[in-house]
Amino acid sequence: MKANFLFLLFVLLSWQVQSQEYPKCILPGDYPDPSILRDGKDYYMTHSPFYYAPGFLIWHSQDLEHWEPVCRAMTEWQGSAMAPDLVKYGERYYIYYPAAGTNWVIWADRIQGPWSEPVDLKVGGIDPGHIVDKDGNRFLYVSEGKVVPLAKDGLSVSGEVTKVYDGWPIPKHWVTEGMYLESPKLFFHDGYYYLVSAEGGTAGPATSHMIVMARSKSVLGPWENSPYNPLVHTYSANDNWWSKGHGTLVDDVNGNWWVVYHAYANGYHTLGRQTLIEPIEWTSDGWCRTAEKPKFRLDNRSDIEHGIKLSDDFAGPELGMQWTFWKEYAPKALKFDKNTLWLDAKGKTPADGRLLLVTAEDKNYETQVDIQTGKGNKAGLVLYYNEQAYAGLVSDGKVFTVYRHADKPVEVPNTVGRNFSVKIKNQGNHVSVWVSKDRKDWTAIAEDIDVSGMHHNVYKGFYALRIGLVSMGKGKAGFSHFRYKNAVSQEKDMSAYLMVFHKDETHGLYMAISRDGYSFTALNGGEPVLAGDTIASQRGIRDPYIYRGPDGAFYLAMTDLHVFAKRDGYRDTEWERDGKLYGWGNNKGLVLMKSWDLIHWNRANIRFDKLTAGLSEIGCAWAPEICYDEQKGKLMIYYTMRFRNERNKLYYVYVNDDFNQIESLPQLLYEYPDENISAIDGDITRVGDRYHLFYVAHDGTPGIKQAVSDRINGGYRYDSKWYDFEPKACEAPTVWKRIGEEKWVLMYDVYSVTPHNFGFTETTDFVTFKNLGRFNDGVMKSTNFNAPKHGAVIHLTADEADRLELYWKENGRKFVPSRDNVMIK
Repeated sequence: MKANFLFLLFVLLSWQVQSQEYPKCILPGDYPDPSILRDGKDYYMTHSPFYYAPGFLIWHSQDLEHWEPVCRAMTEWQGSAMAPDLVKYGERYYIYYPAAGTNWVIWADRIQGPWSEPVDLKVGGIDPGHIVDKDGNRFLYVSEGKVVPLAKDGLSVSGEVTKVYDGWPIPKHWVTEGMYLESPKLFFHDGYYYLVSAEGGTAGPATSHMIVMARSKSVLGPWENSPYNPLVHTYSANDNWWSKGHGTLVDDVNGNWWVVYHAYANGYHTLGRQTLIEPIEWTSDGWCRTAEKPKFRLDNRSDIEHGIKLSDDFAGPELGMQWTFWKEYAPKALKFDKNTLWLDAKGKTPADGRLLLVTAEDKNYETQVDIQTGKGNKAGLVLYYNEQAYAGLVSDGKVFTVYRHADKPVEVPNTVGRNFSVKIKNQGNHVSVWVSKDRKDWTAIAEDIDVSGMHHNVYKGFYALRIGLVSMGKGKAGFSHFRYKNAVSQEKDMSAYLMVFHKDETHGLYMAISRDGYSFTALNGGEPVLAGDTIASQRGIRDPYIYRGPDGAFYLAMTDLHVFAKRDGYRDTEWERDGKLYGWGNNKGLVLMKSWDLIHWNRANIRFDKLTAGLSEIGCAWAPEICYDEQKGKLMIYYTMRFRNERNKLYYVYVNDDFNQIESLPQLLYEYPDENISAIDGDITRVGDRYHLFYVAHDGTPGIKQAVSDRINGGYRYDSKWYDFEPKACEAPTVWKRIGEEKWVLMYDVYSVTPHNFGFTETTDFVTFKNLGRFNDGVMKSTNFNAPKHGAVIHLTADEADRLELYWKENGRKFVPSRDNVMIK
């Protein structure tokens, strides 16, 4: 039995989670069905416009990373235009695309235009792909493996449609939407024509879409499928990117090959399909597959300003390239005057009103605009998917109409008047709407509007939830000072500190705020803000750690453990399991929570012993902390764990963005070099390109040591120096930075004194440290609490701190043990 357990443990700890730089998102936001063209040292790319007009925004790059907008190639078309193929033949550029049940082409002698009116090729199918054979004959592939010859000028067909390719057989057990053979893109390389196609369906389940490859000596086949298929595919719903597919291959001037394709960000279908890139390597047998990195060094061109500026002062005389109409192209409805855009009205609601839309790029963003409503006019700012799905605010100057959804308007008195400012915050698909008279004092009109379902899998169409200016009714509305920004706060925005900790008396979560980083005052009058007996399976939490993620959300991780549960009447035994077998304070899991405002939280209770049989005998899961692995593109939880009553080590796992599911098996982060000594309570701080891991070494009197690595998830080098100033035992190191200064505070829990207290040191180089003493025994002060345990500190903006203090002032509550109640689910 012991041998079997050790084998499972060996397998568990040998399982590796690879870091990766690719795929890399090169165009965030809704840029689906990419078609990319290399023209000498220049690269051009365009995407599906659907009903957004003008369409076919063409991008330019000289390094495949930095992209600048060039022009919008087409102003009018029939139906929903999609899946283009951007090609150059001779000295002329072409865009082939399907719409309204047929395929079309537009052309230009310069990539900047002017572009021709659409020419109907009068051939069915979708997703055209252009190819020229060695004799100069032109062909157009379409969906379902069909091909038709083109005339020499490429503006008409010159023969019949024939089917020449059946696709790659998808394994029957794969979860897809179906075959859906489409998106043919072709090129010639080393004696073969290569056909790159999409299969599996574009959206639906995470594992639906894929890119497959075939080759032939002839443009017309027969086609041989690649043994490396699929070239690109989402194999698991845990992947950062869902429904990866619809790819184009391109070589660069350095000799590298790349595949450019689209995908949905996991959990963010509302943002649409974003454009990704991965390097390609050619195999010795003449096929290709994705590679970890490009073969040759890239020449980056930093002189190209990447992306498209969304904010607009409407200086005129034309609409900026960031804007599109919806299901119309109506430039005559626009007038620019004194940095104001006047937009002619139509319709009665956002469903049939006149819309100008921009593509949101971030998971957490803020947008605002100043509005002047005319007589008989309604105008506003909305998030718009289609006629059945939108949210936001419009007003006629008398009433604010708030749309939590298209069919759920709510009227609120407008006390501001016809001239007002409206702001929308979208934090992870949780939307709030604000209004102001002067852009200084804002009033929340609606909060917690859930827009997570406004996407293709619910409403079809393949669109995205875009930001929209809308003018309805009669006359016209004026829009000025339009702004868009990523709303993830940076250090320059911060002016306060939030400390979290627990106390042995309650085993609950406490919060304290400081405006200067020296004096902390507990919220809720020093009472817990979260009662451990309502959120933890052991009816108590310990070791809280708080983290602001790259999406701007707040992540909270805590040990699910009550060390006095028998004393407090929550358990009949001292420990959950036999202490002789599983050790002091044995437990099996963590409490994970996520919030966008530090007030409303979503919670998950994680059990490590349920992840796999190899973890059934863990003795503890303590002191979790959170970081973001940039190479992996994942949140990482690292924590203390042991098996049964053996020594403690530090481990890590990856977790999903919703913070409710572990996505990898535990891997060893760090262990003490002496095999008899435990290492617990890890804390990682990145400074430059180095990661500093502070931890507790139980090497004699427990204290704080440091290990350093050049990667976040391992490789930490042992340092024998002690970094605390305590003569007695201490634990729970955590490092936080002073706002606006190159100073870091190392805080730790001096649990060996009565009452418990926090100790503090300060450093500028992580080599020399200055002792700041303990709370109320030096420069650090706790004003209305004592005996804190195992804390952590993050930065807050002034607005976040103000709102949190106001909430607990108005909603304060005493902690009342709920021994007779079950844990709140």
